Amino acid sequence: MLVADDNDSVQIVGLLDQTLNSIDGVSVHEATEALDRLSTELPHFPYRLLSIASGGENPSQRVAAATYLKNFTRRNTGAGGIISEVSREFKDQLLRALLHAEPALLKVLLELFHIVVVSEFVKKDAWPELVLELRSAIEKSSLISCLDSSWSTVNALMVLLTVVKPFQYFLQPKLVKEPVPQQLESITNEILVPLVSVFHRLVDKALTTHEWGELEMEKTLHIISKCLYFSVKSHMPSALSPLLGSFCRDMIRILDSLSFDWSVTPSDGYLLRLKTGKRSLLLFGTLVSRHRKYSDKLVPEIVKCSMKIVKHSSNISKLGSLTERIISLAFDVISRVMEIGPGWRLLSPHFSLLLDSAIFPALALNERDISEWEEDADEFIRKNLPSELEEISGWREDLFTARKSAMNLLGVIAMSKGPPVSTTNKASSAASKRKKGEKNRINNQRRSMGDLLMLPFLSKFSVPSKSNILDANTSAAYFGVLMAYGGLQEFIQEQNPEYVASLVRTRVLPIYSTSDCSPYLVASANWVLGELASCLPEALAMPDQEEISCYPVRVSAAGGICSLLENEYPPPEWLPLLQIIIGRIGKEDEEDSILFQLLKSVVESGSQDIAMHIPYIVSSLVSNMLNFIDPSEDQWSQATVGGLETLAAMSQTHEISKPETDEEENQATETWLTGQGTISKALSALLQHAWLATDVPPTSCIDHFSKMLWFIALASTNCNVAVELRLADLLVVWADLLASWNGWEESEDLSVFDCIEEVVSISTKYEFRSFLYRDMPSPPAMPVRPRSVVESIGSFVSKAILEYPSATRRACSCVHTLLHVPDYSSDIEGVRKSLAVVFSEAAFSHFLQLREKPCSLWRPLLLAISSCYISHPDVVECVLEKVVSGGFELWVSSLAFSYSLTLDASPPSIASEVKLYVLTLVKVIELLLDVRQGNATDDLVRKCFVSLMEASRRLEEIAEETDDDEDDGEPEEEEEEESDENDSNDEDSESDDECEETEEEFLERYAKAAAELEDSEVIEEADEEDDEREIDLGHLNEIDTQKLVLSLMERHHQKVVKLVPSEVISTFLNAFPAYTGFFT
Repeated sequence: MLVADDNDSVQIVGLLDQTLNSIDGVSVHEATEALDRLSTELPHFPYRLLSIASGGENPSQRVAAATYLKNFTRRNTGAGGIISEVSREFKDQLLRALLHAEPALLKVLLELFHIVVVSEFVKKDAWPELVLELRSAIEKSSLISCLDSSWSTVNALMVLLTVVKPFQYFLQPKLVKEPVPQQLESITNEILVPLVSVFHRLVDKALTTHEWGELEMEKTLHIISKCLYFSVKSHMPSALSPLLGSFCRDMIRILDSLSFDWSVTPSDGYLLRLKTGKRSLLLFGTLVSRHRKYSDKLVPEIVKCSMKIVKHSSNISKLGSLTERIISLAFDVISRVMEIGPGWRLLSPHFSLLLDSAIFPALALNERDISEWEEDADEFIRKNLPSELEEISGWREDLFTARKSAMNLLGVIAMSKGPPVSTTNKASSAASKRKKGEKNRINNQRRSMGDLLMLPFLSKFSVPSKSNILDANTSAAYFGVLMAYGGLQEFIQEQNPEYVASLVRTRVLPIYSTSDCSPYLVASANWVLGELASCLPEALAMPDQEEISCYPVRVSAAGGICSLLENEYPPPEWLPLLQIIIGRIGKEDEEDSILFQLLKSVVESGSQDIAMHIPYIVSSLVSNMLNFIDPSEDQWSQATVGGLETLAAMSQTHEISKPETDEEENQATETWLTGQGTISKALSALLQHAWLATDVPPTSCIDHFSKMLWFIALASTNCNVAVELRLADLLVVWADLLASWNGWEESEDLSVFDCIEEVVSISTKYEFRSFLYRDMPSPPAMPVRPRSVVESIGSFVSKAILEYPSATRRACSCVHTLLHVPDYSSDIEGVRKSLAVVFSEAAFSHFLQLREKPCSLWRPLLLAISSCYISHPDVVECVLEKVVSGGFELWVSSLAFSYSLTLDASPPSIASEVKLYVLTLVKVIELLLDVRQGNATDDLVRKCFVSLMEASRRLEEIAEETDDDEDDGEPEEEEEEESDENDSNDEDSESDDECEETEEEFLERYAKAAAELEDSEVIEEADEEDDEREIDLGHLNEIDTQKLVLSLMERHHQKVVKLVPSEVISTFLNAFPAYTGFFT
């Protein structure tokens, strides 16, 4: 029932019903807003919601109230929230509501409870009575007390689980060794210790029940096992360690009771038993890895139990996913045991049995694999043939399989070594001098189990060849052999190259020469290849067979090639691989996106080696893509986007490969220029097809198209070429699309700004009229002058300054280029004026958001306003005052302060920026002293003079440093080369002395990193490399700053003497002796 039948509670119920019963989003939104208003106006609003949640008229209403209360609590609790402390009364009411809630409501209330527990109990430790109250609730619940109680045992234990769960992680990452939290110790002493006895009693009772009918009892066992698991996942409470043997043996009894009979359909109760078994194995893995001190005595029993389970791996194709997960976890437990001291002694007698009866059956091809191959090839690839092509494959956390765990165990056993064999001092000395990889290989003359057991076992299986065609069963087994080689990857990598080459040549390569070989084998062979880039292209082009799709073969080949390239295994020849990829594109839509990813990887890996082939690839690719790019579609397929991204990457790779100008390289330069012309024509054709063949160009892929346009602009070496490529027409469309583009935040590709800078340069060079001004359209179009290219670009740049923090610095750099590089004639000066307005407004608005704390973005924002001010001082002053009262003086003082701030950190090294400081400060001081005639404060004028004198001196220093660098030249390069050699030698010596990190060192390093992360300031996201970029001041570069400063000092030297500290004047005169006469 409601707290009271008052109007407020009735109003809340009505609004909740409106969110449930309304069929349109508008009504739901209105009801939610009304609830938000009531939450700030009504006293005891959370209590009213909790009362409705526990006593509403119907389940839907109760869940709606609980959901809103959960969201309200999340918004208002913790840092920045209005609820600093949750009252005792509210917490008590919430706990009572949890104990009576039905399952649907319980789920939502537990999420609410979690928020309160983390805030009040875990972080603040401000709910000491919770543990005792929860203990009392569990003791009085129906199943525990054996009485007719209204309190549900399952509910009470779910509350306990919510309380324990936050302690599964370390709470103080800055501590090297974090003690067990006092709250967890209290929970263990008061609740978990008594529950271990309850757990034992319930296991006894459950194991006598063969029908799995008592759902509440099975749920109780499952929840208790989860509570125990979370309590020891990171910590070991002192009161729980003596009881490990008790509840671990009970968990082993539960695991022994499981049936792996695939012919029986499991009941709900048995599914819960399976979940308890799964949690038990997770707990065993944690004990073995994290708590050896307490669990070593239990390891033999844990191993025995796990060994029983993994022997059922031959039936995994017939078992359900949960049962397979249990087999997978049993493999994982054995793997963890192998990594501890007693592991070898316990498991080595069983290695052969494990391999033959458990590991290998899990690796062999089974009926489920074949079914999955045919019905969901991508799922098969994700589970069995992982690669770096994330969209098509790769292990995911939700893809736990017995095969994956068996492969991991195989690798762990293979790397383990038998007992040491005595060796002579001479042999030992010789071994110590070998390279690090070899040293690990023969350390102490101990042979690994990979040599002794794994490879001999796998060699028993016949390899397919022309003379040895395998039947289905033998082929399935050889699939397991290939998967085993994948699991032995780390072991194989430690062998010498000749051995690896021989292994692959005799055990893998024959598969590719067998005409009727199973596609399943080819796919798995693609995956395990380590050095054979020359074989994979053949698999990449493998056509479908009559009854079997070879799509997984081709996908795995693509993934294999990518892995080879990433590990620096290039193919003997690049062109055949490129030809096969290009030849496959366009044949199967579902494969095109994969092939484009592969092609992009090939281009990035091959770089200079494939630059000569890029013109051919681009031409072939464009002619192919012209057939399936539809300009009328605004959203293109993933394959089309992938193709455009690849073309953009190839154009950049070709530009980077440009040979340096040298008389001996004339032929190479001519070849490169010819290729540049071929690529630019192809890209221009593609852009014309996408943009000029339709009245409404698509807005997709602006970032990729910008890279292509950048390349076309670079390739326009004269006006005739620009006309042939229709560069001016393309620029108009590109700029219009850029102005309305809202996708930069997702791509965050700074290359669009490279394109802007190149477009400004080329348009100014060839005087494209549409760049600065566009004529009125002809009737019957509306008589509205369309925006020029520069105006459209300006619209994007201003938006980038204001909305995209990581683009702000580059966008501000474009402001200088757009204002000062083009030649604005008097009849279109209004264009530059409008740009100055939008740029200064955007930059100043962004600056105001950051003004409370100086940061790296201050300088670019303030200098962007400076460029605007130099262009149109009166207009910009009005803009700044319009944004905020006193805005002009705020900008001036911040500009002067930002220079002194930069000077304190490190002297500015970019001449163009320092020059802009000087030009701006001269203009501002003239305004303050000549125009305003004393209305400005002396403090503001003094700041400006000090910064001006420091900036002028720094500009002179930069000029002298540049002259010195030009004089030094080659000797400095030689010194750098010598330094690089020394660094290289140092690195080599360091790598020789490299040693494995201990657990203590690992914990200390991560604690230090956590402390630095917490203590460090949050820095505005930005590309720090752009700090060193020169800005293009265009015609401003022609101004002689010394003359400007000289003229200013001549007129106002008395003011300088009065306001500026003498040490600043003295330092200034040391740099400019010619000014001495003004100050004597």
